[in-house]
Amino acid sequence: MAIAQPDIWQIYCDGTACPNPGRMAYGVVILAPTGERHTLSHATGTRGCNNEAEVLALIAAMQAAGALGAQALCLHSDSSIVVEQLGANPPISVARLTYLFDLARRELACFAYTELCWIPSHRNAQADALARAALGLLPRPPSPPHSHKKRRK
Repeated sequence: MAIAQPDIWQIYCDGTACPNPGRMAYGVVILAPTGERHTLSHATGTRGCNNEAEVLALIAAMQAAGALGAQALCLHSDSSIVVEQLGANPPISVARLTYLFDLARRELACFAYTELCWIPSHRNAQADALARAALGLLPRPPSPPHSHKKRRK
């Protein structure tokens, strides 16, 4: 089944653990093809590591998007581990996270189309701010712009 580009929902998700390991939370921004925006900001009430929180964020994002009627997703995450583990050729899995990656794969299979893309953290600031807010933390300050110093000859 071919999915038209305009029918793909854009999802931005991020998880955090404070400290790492520590209390976990996730933030999700869901952009419907109509332009409608939905957000999630949730503290899990459990403790774990940042990687665990990242997978929980992805799972929650897919569940929420599915409940909204999404059938095609482009999922954005700043976790290279999540993107690698759920890709076509995953490296050897971290044993204690295997069950979460298996759950994420089952969620991915519920959709007609999914694409999982790694993005740098600065492009995921909204989801990160939602995750941090769920733990009562302030958003991270924006990264300073890269300075371009002139070279002396």
